[in-house]
Amino acid sequence: MKIKTLLAGVAAGAMIIGLSACSSGASGGDKGGDGGLIGVAMPTKSSERWIQDGNAVKSQLEDAGYTVDLQYAEDDIPTQVSQIENMVTKGAKALIVASIDGTTLTSVLQDAKDADIPVIAYDRLIRDTENVDYYASFDNFKVGQQQAWSMLNGLGLTELDGTAKTDAPAGPFNIELFAGSPDDNNATFFFNGAMDVLKPYIDKKTLVVGSGQTDFQQVATLRWDGEAAQSRMEDILTSTYSDGSKKVNGVLSPYDGISRGIISALTDAGYSVGAEWPIISGQDSELDSVKAINGGEQYATIFKDTRKLATVAVDMATAILKGDKPEVNNTKDYDNGKKVVPSFLLDSQIVVKDNIKEVLVDSGYWTEDEIKG
Repeated sequence: MKIKTLLAGVAAGAMIIGLSACSSGASGGDKGGDGGLIGVAMPTKSSERWIQDGNAVKSQLEDAGYTVDLQYAEDDIPTQVSQIENMVTKGAKALIVASIDGTTLTSVLQDAKDADIPVIAYDRLIRDTENVDYYASFDNFKVGQQQAWSMLNGLGLTELDGTAKTDAPAGPFNIELFAGSPDDNNATFFFNGAMDVLKPYIDKKTLVVGSGQTDFQQVATLRWDGEAAQSRMEDILTSTYSDGSKKVNGVLSPYDGISRGIISALTDAGYSVGAEWPIISGQDSELDSVKAINGGEQYATIFKDTRKLATVAVDMATAILKGDKPEVNNTKDYDNGKKVVPSFLLDSQIVVKDNIKEVLVDSGYWTEDEIKG
């Protein structure tokens, strides 16, 4: 996937940080100050959003006077563990970690604790260890609700905020469910939020899951892999819809890369954009999926502004290193199995074709030329 950087002319602001910084697998300290080294561990560069997250965190930390060691592990757990070990060895003052598997960092984070290095979990909760100090993320249960609301909106059942429409069709609508990676704590929050919305419609048979696959473990997609999602969707279309007696009307997808895999499976099965094309949700506002929304292939995505998330993580690190307590707004929902991790949760927005300009272009996240290109 070709990654395009934001144009340098975006107006600067407290939350609007240029995303065109170095996107290499490692960055040493060509920029920065004498505030010390901060290690930033990101899961992969195969997803557009993680490149943007890494660049935004690095840029803001350097602006705050720190030197940054930014590493991507390409979804390989031992690689990420090794990268974090090296950050500890090099004397990092703090760690900001978006984990691949939130259950696999116990030992290396004990090393960080022994070296008095604070740890901030970035977007993905680090589990099964007391050695994580703070968590910066979004309201992930609400993100799941928004994914469900967007699908229901496309089917004509609700407004985008979930309010039921008085003239809603009776259905039934055939839907299929996809969830994220089972080793990512967020995936269960997304799925539970979505099912909180969808279950009443399923119980009333307004929505019918044609494959019968409704359990998280049945619908989960390891590593959020689009090809795995495409393969599963192909199997569902063959086993459940190949006799032509019914069509898929909607697909709950928790991530744009998964959505694109689903779209490929539908296209290969003979579906074409038009009145019978399914309503497909998504998340992360990746450029290819924003283009797909413009073209009618994907109905919606969830916009999680990575620039603002970077700001929260940087503010947390800065506060800790100054001896202050970071600002948090949730101290009850994110139990990692060993402790409730103090968290700051940001809001997210549903993006559909009609509000792409308002939400994504006017905020400087993407430009019109990038979306049309």
